[in-house]
Amino acid sequence: MTDGIRELADRYWALVLETNPTAATLLGIHDHDDRLADLSRETEVRTSERYRELMNETTALTGLGTDDEVTRSLLVHQISVGLDQTELRLMEMASDQMLGPHIELLMEAPQFTYPEPRHAEAALVRYQQVPRFLDQALDRFREGLAAGRTPAKAVLDRSLNSLDGYLATDVADDPFPAATLPDGWEGADEWRERVGELVTTTIRPAFQRFRDALSAVLGPHARPDDRAGWCHLPDGDALYGALIRMHTTITPSPQEVHDLGRLHCEQVLPLEYAEVGARAFGISDVPAIFDRLRTDPSLKHASGEEILETAKQSVTTATAVMADWFGRLPAAPCQVMPVPDFLAADAPYAYYFPPAIDGSRPGTYFINTSDPDHASRTEAESIAYHEAIPGHHLQISISQELDSLPDFQKHDGATSYIEGWGLYAERLAVEMGLYTDDLALLGMLAADSWRSARLVVDTGLHALGWSRDQALAYFEEYTPVPMDQVLPEVDRYIAMPGQALSYKIGQLEIQRLRAKAEAELGNEFDIRRFHDTVLGSGAVTLPVLAELVEDWLVATKS
Repeated sequence: MTDGIRELADRYWALVLETNPTAATLLGIHDHDDRLADLSRETEVRTSERYRELMNETTALTGLGTDDEVTRSLLVHQISVGLDQTELRLMEMASDQMLGPHIELLMEAPQFTYPEPRHAEAALVRYQQVPRFLDQALDRFREGLAAGRTPAKAVLDRSLNSLDGYLATDVADDPFPAATLPDGWEGADEWRERVGELVTTTIRPAFQRFRDALSAVLGPHARPDDRAGWCHLPDGDALYGALIRMHTTITPSPQEVHDLGRLHCEQVLPLEYAEVGARAFGISDVPAIFDRLRTDPSLKHASGEEILETAKQSVTTATAVMADWFGRLPAAPCQVMPVPDFLAADAPYAYYFPPAIDGSRPGTYFINTSDPDHASRTEAESIAYHEAIPGHHLQISISQELDSLPDFQKHDGATSYIEGWGLYAERLAVEMGLYTDDLALLGMLAADSWRSARLVVDTGLHALGWSRDQALAYFEEYTPVPMDQVLPEVDRYIAMPGQALSYKIGQLEIQRLRAKAEAELGNEFDIRRFHDTVLGSGAVTLPVLAELVEDWLVATKS
């Protein structure tokens, strides 16, 4: 790699870590353990200026080789994401249950690892900053209100519910003292006592004030369910267009995305349901299949322990056959953990935390075990293959271990690639022989319906003016997802416009590139080499991924 692109990549990554210090800690980078992010508008303006300078220098580079050009393309995209976040002032809208800084901190705190005593001591300084951090967030939300950027009532209510859940937990179970400390450290007990005191005197009172202010300041201005989408904001159309570009790395119109989702939900997937449903249930009528999947009590989990055990077994099964499908394999292990109780009611059904690069924490697949009576056994395997192996854990761990890449390219990247790979992995698991039966295959189809419906619902809410009830009704008609799961999912899309588009759009592009490679190479096609090509440059944009596969095809043919 040439010095010019390496230097810019390193400066970009230093800026990301500086402005996202808790993300640095999660990665196992401990230069910022004593800090929480500065959320003020003044700092955001300075950050935007630094992103703009980096963009100008990056786009001015010339004469780059192929690998450097890949890095430059991804760097341009990631800098543009940073510019969008700062120049569009997206923090003003982050009072929700998904991207809110208050929720992210509660999710991150028990995952922090402090492998040396000095890291743990630095964290004490960090935790004292919680009141400042939350007060700055409130200031930004007030600034948003002044510009007409009101929250949707549905997501504000979920945010308040999560905060109430945290504040109602026993102090002994607080997430902040739960960080991983140095092995055998004599000061561990004293450290936990000091953090526990901060929890009582500083952290929880700050969260309580924050919660009360959210209710009092934002609550009266919250948008009702019939105006839940961002198209109802003064600058909503511009914001949504930027978020589509940010998350997909391409520039389709909202209507094009909407139509693509309807094609898959209403025409493509029903044919597959009819085929698999006939084998599993002896019925091929799609509404009847959906009803069976939603209501048959035998298809629900018996307990939270069963949910956790199924997740662990799925990861074990997939790990055993990885080498048949991938030439490059991850070194980092993947553990399975339940979602913390206080977050469970408003958290997604599953999510993934990458490994810490210092080896202090493995990759972690979190599964929500809080409501087994309403959790479908049929979807359990596909979710594991998406979040863990061959999905997020395999892709992200491999990326982290690509020593030839600059740090940002190992740890940062395009949402449509990351989530597209996760959804591609669910289908790949069919070929890998991972699903135990046709019921599990129906679960895979349900997950695909879910992601296809997201294209329809996300654009419906944020571009076409759909109400929350319209979004729920579409899910009810065209997916078998139970309504108790649909409700938090739709509220997730209201909170995170555009992000839900990345899954299906990314999956379809990876599938297109694979079909192209199979057609052109015939018997010379090697699935392991194809996957190594797709996974070998980090989480690139979809246009760059297409170029990488094309280059591999040319090289293979020659």
